[in-house]
Amino acid sequence: MQKLLQDIKACTICEKDLPLGARPVVVAHPDAKVIIVGQAPGTKVHASGIPWDDASGRQLRKWLNVDVETFYNNSKFAIIPMGFCYPGKGKTGDLPPRPECAPQWHKLLLEQLPNVELVLLIGMYAQKHYLGKQAKATLTETVKNYNHYLPKYLPLPHPSPRNRFWLTKNPWFEVEVLPELKERIKTLT
Repeated sequence: MQKLLQDIKACTICEKDLPLGARPVVVAHPDAKVIIVGQAPGTKVHASGIPWDDASGRQLRKWLNVDVETFYNNSKFAIIPMGFCYPGKGKTGDLPPRPECAPQWHKLLLEQLPNVELVLLIGMYAQKHYLGKQAKATLTETVKNYNHYLPKYLPLPHPSPRNRFWLTKNPWFEVEVLPELKERIKTLT
């Protein structure tokens, strides 16, 4: 696992397309029981090198009902984004994760994570990649049908502060999905 993580952190496969250069962010340990598959690091995470080290991470930890120490315990949580480096800025937020990362590294990482019991799929990119044709037409439909993907996968919206409108428009998420998520995380960590 250590060699694989070193290889990932040294990756420059798409560096020419990255506005801030390559700085892959990933956390994994063979004992991890939960994988968090997000989109890609933002500028703050790119600067710190610490995954979910931003407002989205604070919200995600609230959703999981875990403290910082538990969240960053790599024997509990593996953090594997769809794109390992900051992809750049788009019109309405960050660009999509670079398409090279997941095909290059995810399978190799998953092979070294034998104890995983739950994969949190945060955002449309992770959901489409891992659920394939089982994903619904929209993120909202996929998250609303979360119980169809359990016990292996649990799809979530992105916890970004920009998603306040989505959370307000979909109050069922806090009533139905978050209690299920918190209970599963409590059991696994």
